[in-house]
Amino acid sequence: MKNPSVLQSAILSNTLVRVLAVAAGAAVANSYYNQAFLGHLTADFGLAAGTAAIIPVLTQAGNAVGVLFLAPLGDRLERKSLILVTIAALVVALIGAALSPNFVWLALASVAVGLFATVAQQIVPLAVHLAPAAERGRILGTVTGGILIGILLARTVSGTISDLWGWPIVFWFAAALMMGIGVFLAIRLPRVPPTTDLSYPRLLASLWALVRTHRVLRQAVVVQFLIFAAFIAFWSNLALLLLEPAYQLGGTAVGLLALVGVAGALAAPIAGSFADRRGPAVVVSIGAGLVVVAFTIFGFWQGSLVGLIIGILVMDLAVQSSQVANQARVYALDPTARSRLNTVFMATMLLGGAVGAGLGGAAYAAWGWTGTCTFGAISGGLALLLSRRI
Repeated sequence: MKNPSVLQSAILSNTLVRVLAVAAGAAVANSYYNQAFLGHLTADFGLAAGTAAIIPVLTQAGNAVGVLFLAPLGDRLERKSLILVTIAALVVALIGAALSPNFVWLALASVAVGLFATVAQQIVPLAVHLAPAAERGRILGTVTGGILIGILLARTVSGTISDLWGWPIVFWFAAALMMGIGVFLAIRLPRVPPTTDLSYPRLLASLWALVRTHRVLRQAVVVQFLIFAAFIAFWSNLALLLLEPAYQLGGTAVGLLALVGVAGALAAPIAGSFADRRGPAVVVSIGAGLVVVAFTIFGFWQGSLVGLIIGILVMDLAVQSSQVANQARVYALDPTARSRLNTVFMATMLLGGAVGAGLGGAAYAAWGWTGTCTFGAISGGLALLLSRRI
């Protein structure tokens, strides 16, 4: 087992916390880079219109598989070694994507990229494991904020690089970045022994056992499911809204508005610190309430770019705050099962995003932007009601 003094120095190192935040953000960005250069893929491979969209779908499918089947291994294997091996596999997948001779090869490489990009979901439980209880919310907020920044900046970085030098350079850039991060983590991360000796089949079976055992877990995942559904309903329909006569803006505007959300990510550590002082349940309720406020702004301030910006600031702060607080509550349930608890939480949240994209899109098709705003407000309102019962 690692020397306690070494672990303590790692716990108290703000530099290590920042490195973990950068590593998590850079890792998760790999799942979103390809969304910005689908037009280049269509032209380079001579594809029919819309065919290139299978690439981000396959990447997200690989991501879902990784969350369910790789992330739980953090409880079973030594965490540092698992993270480094996964990063190495991610680098290989990125290089494979960069060298793709045809579209089928790129599609297969994209599945692998999504699969191993879930190393971010190994880093988050590690950060919580190293964090002292009194600072767990702040540290979790910092790392989670890094993930959101990675998601928000991925499309901007990828779009710029692909326009200037071509889409393969995006993957070469990502591979070099992850290789550098892997070397740094190899030097700085402490070794953390596994917390369980369950076999892999029993490890996966224990996911359902955790859901059945912990009422707080069930409540937290339902609340975050609803909040994330509202969040994705907004972002999946924003491009359609901006094409309407009131705005007449294109995809570049979507990317710029996404950057507004960085402010929400920067506020995540503050929300985490507040959760450390006042308790996470209060922060969850505030976050759910702010989701309702955001969609009220979107609904009643239609046609206003200022209204969109203010609403995005409120919504991203709400989503980040609630996620950090809910994760803090979930991780506290069982220190020996944090990777599995994270798997349950993240898999459910991602499912909420899929539902939000579907129902939010259907609401937009039926009733326009008012329909999407109504769906988001109802979803946030239900989350608020449930959070008050926590």
